[in-house]
Amino acid sequence: MWFVLGLAGGFVAAHLVNKDPRGHEVLADVDARITEFTDRIGEAYRAQEAKIDGIAADVKDAAAGALGAAKDAASDAVDAAKATAATITD
Repeated sequence: MWFVLGLAGGFVAAHLVNKDPRGHEVLADVDARITEFTDRIGEAYRAQEAKIDGIAADVKDAAAGALGAAKDAASDAVDAAKATAATITD
């Protein structure tokens, strides 16, 4: 109940302040500052997102390289085992 009353009171106060030219200027300044703040937060978010995407791509490339190396090593081990088995059976 108090939250709703406070919200309604805030809207009424903002409406009354907005009617006065000086109050209108103050509210416009507050709006400009809020817009600047949200723009900065959005830019910082996008920069961090790009940074994380770059790190994720690097990790994916490293994992693919490690998987390829492990696959090659396993293939070499199988070939060596086949060669050893062929030598033993001869």
